[in-house]
Amino acid sequence: MHKIGALIFPGFELLDLFGPLEMFGLLKDDFSIELVAKAAGPVVSNQQVSAHADWDLANAPAFDILLVPGGSGARRVATDTAQLGWIAARGAEATLTLSVCTGALLLGKAGVLEGRKATTNKAAFNWVADQVPGANWVAQARWVEDGPVLTSSGVSAGMDMSLRVIERLHGPEKAEQVALWAEYTWHRDPDRDPFAQAHGLT
Repeated sequence: MHKIGALIFPGFELLDLFGPLEMFGLLKDDFSIELVAKAAGPVVSNQQVSAHADWDLANAPAFDILLVPGGSGARRVATDTAQLGWIAARGAEATLTLSVCTGALLLGKAGVLEGRKATTNKAAFNWVADQVPGANWVAQARWVEDGPVLTSSGVSAGMDMSLRVIERLHGPEKAEQVALWAEYTWHRDPDRDPFAQAHGLT
C-alpha cells in the first residue's frame, strides 16, 4: 500500500489534483489518498469547487508519495515559507515526489528540483523557469522523470504521469488496466508534447 499525500491550497487546479487521484484511486488495494492544506477543512479550487483537506501541515502523517498540483493559487504558495518548508521536508522523506502543471514552481521554490530535469505547464513555462534557475527545464515533454521526482506539463498531463507512476510501481499491465477502467487514452510517450510548439517553445 502506497500512501499518497496531496497538498491543496486556495486556487488549486481541479484536474491537476483529481486527474491523478482518479488513476491512483482506482487501485484501492495499492494506494490510499489523503489531502493536506495549511489548515484542515474546505479549500476552494480555481474553479470555485471546494475539496476537504484531511490534515493541516503540522499534523499530517508521513506519506510515500507527495503530489503537488498547480493552479492560480500557486503564485501565493510560492512565497509562503511554511508551505514551501513542508514540501521540502516531505519531498525529502517521500519515495516519490510528483507535481502537475505549475506545481513544479512550488517544488522548485522548495529546493526539490535543484539540479534535476523538470517540466511544467507550457503556457507558464518561461515564467516558472525564470524563477527556478537551478532546475534543468525541459520544454518538449508531456512529463519528465528524474529519479524519485516526476513533473508533468499542464493539467491533463498529470494523468499520463500518474499512469507512468503506476507502471513504475506495479507494472505496465496494471497501468493499462487503470486507463481502460477510466476510458482514458494514455499518452505513454513522455516526449509527446504538441503544446510546447503551440506556445512557441520549440
